[in-house]
Amino acid sequence: MPTEELSESPNLGALYLKAAGTTPLRRAGRDAELPYSEYVRSGITIDREHLAAYNRLCGFGTRDELPLTYPHITSFPLAVRLMTDRDFPYPLVGLVHVANRITRHEPVSVTDSMTQRVRLANQRRHPKGQQFDVITETSVDDRLVWSETSTYLRRGASDDSVPRPEGIPEVTAEAPTAAWRLPANLGRRYAAVSGDRNPIHLHPLTAKAFGFPRTIAHGMWSKARCLAAFEGRLPDACTVEVEFAKPVLLPSEVRFTEQPGESDAAKLFALHSTSGKPHLKGRLHGLAE
Repeated sequence: MPTEELSESPNLGALYLKAAGTTPLRRAGRDAELPYSEYVRSGITIDREHLAAYNRLCGFGTRDELPLTYPHITSFPLAVRLMTDRDFPYPLVGLVHVANRITRHEPVSVTDSMTQRVRLANQRRHPKGQQFDVITETSVDDRLVWSETSTYLRRGASDDSVPRPEGIPEVTAEAPTAAWRLPANLGRRYAAVSGDRNPIHLHPLTAKAFGFPRTIAHGMWSKARCLAAFEGRLPDACTVEVEFAKPVLLPSEVRFTEQPGESDAAKLFALHSTSGKPHLKGRLHGLAE
């Protein structure tokens, strides 16, 4: 696999401008192939002030250990660069982040120097188009400490002959564990700390241009906020997977629910609207008692 080493994080602002300019030129068909390459960045260090801002916004406490979702923030620019390269077949604008799976093999400290590798893989058909994965591996001192699979959907012609993937079990919305009020500016605030400045999160007018009645929350903020509810109960090694359903409109109130999973070391959780519509459902493995 061709590998390109990057000495600094790609500029997300420039990449989004590039994506906007090239979207009309990308018209990939069903047989389009993903580029067989990866980006690698070494010597990634953590800015404590940035981490503190992320923790406050997502509900995590102040610790020397990185929250489970934080390495996604440092690797995201590499993923966007892959998805805006000339040989990437789909327009970045319009891709839907439908699922995310993170495995922590061991804790990552705020003082650790990380190496991250990002590649694309597993293109496959979906009843509503094409899916593919963004694979990220994070190492410290040549040890794999954290890995992630983000699944994206490129909508296309419906095909009912394609089997739907087996999903995470449903969680009832009848007895929520907590309720959270989300402000109208949450999308802009998370964009400031994550770098994810997709226009659907920033302003009602740009959100409406993409078919949403108002701005929507980032899916990875929703996952992080749910995991903050488990803080102190996650073991060193664990896997947390989520599926994103209906977008969280801003402002709004959402309700978080957790319930037992398939084993004593597992939990199911979900985020619903006040009317019971599902926004996110998740499953974590290896939960500490």
